[in-house]
Amino acid sequence: MEEIGIVNRVTNSGLITLDLADYYIEGQRELYDIARNLFMDAILKEKDFREFLKTHDWSQYEGKHVAVTCSVDAIIPSWAYMLLATKLQPVAKTLIFGDLDDLEIALFRTALSKLNPTSYKDAKVVIKGCGDISIPHAAYFELTRLLTPYVASIMYGEPCSTVPVYKRGK
Repeated sequence: MEEIGIVNRVTNSGLITLDLADYYIEGQRELYDIARNLFMDAILKEKDFREFLKTHDWSQYEGKHVAVTCSVDAIIPSWAYMLLATKLQPVAKTLIFGDLDDLEIALFRTALSKLNPTSYKDAKVVIKGCGDISIPHAAYFELTRLLTPYVASIMYGEPCSTVPVYKRGK
């Protein structure tokens, strides 16, 4: 009796799967909202702000990924953000200006900057689309931007069910 073998076409396809979750930078995310330093949600009093900067416990941001923003419509002088940066830079693991979404994008950019896109030269790449970690659209964009000059093709999804994104012309 002749044995009929099942061929796994996905395994034999030569596809390389990249999972952006592998580039997720661990650590606690923290938002510092300068709005809490405003008088009547509108005015930053320099003297009060400088006193706050001296007495605030900055160690609570030790080793955290911190985003600095203002959640209310107020005019904040540039020097106020600069002063905050001088206090947070020595303790925060990551420090950006923006909200938590901006922070996540910055962290993915940092992680993806370590990727060597030339190592994917002429590869057929599938960028995994589902997972347990929420991946910002900007991370998919950045990975695609990095890989496009080198790869033969980029697909999105799972190797068994992909959406074509890019195919190099002949």
